[in-house]
Amino acid sequence: MNIITKKAISSLGYGFIAKEFIPKGKNEYYLRNIQNRSGIRYRKLTQVEIKLLEKNDNSSDNWNKVLVSDAFDPTLVKRCSFFGLVRIGKLEPYFHEFNNLHMPVGLYNSTIISCDIGDNVVIDNVNFMSHYIIGNDVMLVNINELATTDHSKFGNGVLKEGEKESVRIWMEICNENAGRSVLPFNEMQTGDAWLWSKYRNDEKLLQKFKEFTDKKFDTKRGYYGKIGDRTVIKNCKIIKDAWIGTDAYLKGANKIKNITVNSSPEAKSQIGEGCELVNGIVGFGCRIFYGVKAVRFMMGSNSQLKYGARLINSYLGDNSTISCCEVLNSLIFPAHEQHHNNSFLCAATVLGQSNMAAGATIGSNHNSRGADGEIIAGRGFWPGLCVSLKHNSKFASFTLIAKGDFPAEMNIPIPFSLISNEVSKDKLVIMPGYWFMHNMYALARNAGKYISRDKRLDKTQVIEYDFLAPDSVNEMFDSLLLFKKYAAKAWSRKTGKPVADKDLLKKGEWLLENTPEALAGIEILAEGFENSSRKTQLIKVPEAYRLFKELISYYGITQLIRFIESGPVENWSKLLSRLPKEPVRTGWKNIGGQLIPEPAVQSLVRAIRSGKISDWEGVHAFYQKESAAYPAKKLQQAFAALLEVQQLSRGKFTRKIFTRLLEQSIHTREWITRGIHESRAKDYQNPFRKMVYDTQEEMDKVIGKLQDNPFILQQQEAFNNYRARVQAVLQRMAG
Repeated sequence: MNIITKKAISSLGYGFIAKEFIPKGKNEYYLRNIQNRSGIRYRKLTQVEIKLLEKNDNSSDNWNKVLVSDAFDPTLVKRCSFFGLVRIGKLEPYFHEFNNLHMPVGLYNSTIISCDIGDNVVIDNVNFMSHYIIGNDVMLVNINELATTDHSKFGNGVLKEGEKESVRIWMEICNENAGRSVLPFNEMQTGDAWLWSKYRNDEKLLQKFKEFTDKKFDTKRGYYGKIGDRTVIKNCKIIKDAWIGTDAYLKGANKIKNITVNSSPEAKSQIGEGCELVNGIVGFGCRIFYGVKAVRFMMGSNSQLKYGARLINSYLGDNSTISCCEVLNSLIFPAHEQHHNNSFLCAATVLGQSNMAAGATIGSNHNSRGADGEIIAGRGFWPGLCVSLKHNSKFASFTLIAKGDFPAEMNIPIPFSLISNEVSKDKLVIMPGYWFMHNMYALARNAGKYISRDKRLDKTQVIEYDFLAPDSVNEMFDSLLLFKKYAAKAWSRKTGKPVADKDLLKKGEWLLENTPEALAGIEILAEGFENSSRKTQLIKVPEAYRLFKELISYYGITQLIRFIESGPVENWSKLLSRLPKEPVRTGWKNIGGQLIPEPAVQSLVRAIRSGKISDWEGVHAFYQKESAAYPAKKLQQAFAALLEVQQLSRGKFTRKIFTRLLEQSIHTREWITRGIHESRAKDYQNPFRKMVYDTQEEMDKVIGKLQDNPFILQQQEAFNNYRARVQAVLQRMAG
């Protein structure tokens, strides 16, 4: 049966903190007094004010416990019941207006228990309000319950005095079996979650992360909930144990419990109708609307949940949007898009700039013997319509998956690929370099789109959005080796001429460099890409091989141009003296959208284990330090990549070669610009796209004229600008 205790009405509003948890020499208000930074000087009510309050149907268990500011107007308080210590700022005869809500300043029709209320606040029809600190000019209208418990943690995965470890809230990301669980905390970044979820074999490191989190918050009981200045909350049912920043807007929410909502004048957060949020942290500038359900979650800044989306045991990175669908047990890096009611993402680590199409089912849902499957997808992951994948699977950067039900686990290490399940011939088909050959428009446009959508106020942490970057370039190098190996094996099978394992790379390179036509019509097969006995075929390998090499060179040259322009570097000898003396192409890690060299990540881990870094602030300082060093480290990697793909030593990198590569980069940029135009032009030329329009004029009105496409025009201008930049560098190098 329900246990309902009975206590004296005189105790209502008192004893918020149990006596055993109040430090010696303190009272139950000691934390409240620290939290209240309003600067308001309070006084007791006068007898005249008490009579006016009672005349307006107000009551208190003890009017001596109702304190007010000197500018308090008792006529603006009507039909309210006060219990415990209540402190009220100035009330003046104004009304507040916000989004067509017009309400007079004052306290009306509410039950208020042990709260601090700022200046010129509107509180009307709040049925039960206890233990909150309310900022200035706040509007609270039509709320069923607004309460805080003495053990509130506001969504952070910590414990309070006297609590058992079993009540701690963990966020079970990346895997359904909770094997990669992390403790959420306000200001947690996606990189923090990735590090914590990844290094599960390092018990000392995991213990340090837990200690860092506990260190951020004290264990004292008795913190009040807070609602920041100018925040508006209306027509909500239950708001419990919530810490809400300034300028937030909550309307029509069903339940907000154990939550931090970060909000500021520059990055206002909003929560709308029918939403239920429990055990979570909302980043700055977020939008949550229309029936969203989120439990044990984190949202990065400027992200959105809309239209019945469900986000459970998941971290959604900055600048992301999820609508309609279900996301469980996932870690999602910045710039993720998922818009369709019938898409499903579960037990996944998605490294950002991703897009989930309708009908995509990226979820293990126990398709093996246990709930332990995972998906790891590099930047630019794009599963197409009605894609169904089996866990475990892993994909390189910018993987596009064609519509299909894929029957087995996959490990696709080649970036920029189109993956197809060819059911009629029972084989997996992979087209490396698909984006460059057939959809340059989308690839280039997405990079610019993510930059424009990055609304973070603090961008000291650099998030990489370019498709040519240290991570994808390293994957391209790995792919070149695979192309050589598989091309040699295919040629050997076709001709019957054996090639020793030690000679495969040399033979494959010779074929791809000198006689790519010899590979025409030959079936090139990959190994270990799918957990099945059927074939995995690579198509257009010679074209992808040439493109990858050309784009690696282009990437290297563009980084050198940026370095020269940032110097400035006046001539060739100056450039040569300032370039890295021993360039090395190291591995890189994507740490929450920020690319960091593997040696630096290893150094971070060692510093945490040794105690040199002793808190999350130190980890975040490391991110910022690496962000500041990113241009220099990226240049080192790009220069090493350029020398490697050109098969040059640093000593043989001459001005003549540099000049040739600069001129070649103009042709590459021109080809990219042309590819952007041509891939978009297909949409205007395809008869099946045109057939829905009776006239060309109708089509132009609906989708716009190709020649007026702003992105294409922008890219054409960017090409002209790039050509001029190269010419300027050529002139400098001639000096």
